[in-house]
Amino acid sequence: MNKYKKEYISYRIVRAKESLRDAKLLAKNARWNACVNRLYYACFYMVSALLITHNLNSKSHSGTNVQLGLHFVKTGKLSLQHGKLFSDLMDARQKGDYGDKFDFDKKTVEALIKPVENFLDDIELLIK
Repeated sequence: MNKYKKEYISYRIVRAKESLRDAKLLAKNARWNACVNRLYYACFYMVSALLITHNLNSKSHSGTNVQLGLHFVKTGKLSLQHGKLFSDLMDARQKGDYGDKFDFDKKTVEALIKPVENFLDDIELLIK
């Protein structure tokens, strides 16, 4: 693996962890839609790092979701629950960012934080 690729993967992992920290801060301030956005991006950045590690790429968010499903969920490297979490977060982020008069609530969002932490940990293990 070349130096540039390693640096890019490391950068994406750092971005994932920063996004999770941001999500937790937003949750503490009851900013639920913004928190969902950051939870999704935490996962997206980590999945991007995983795809690059395996010489896979995507030009879109939905393509990233498809690549994750094909190469990691369907092969059993990641659980179906992780695949569903990523898909659900992608949809939720769209609703929260672009849906008119749509607001997430505390119960819904706080229930996502631990699964996202587990998702990031499990994918980071696959990267290393």
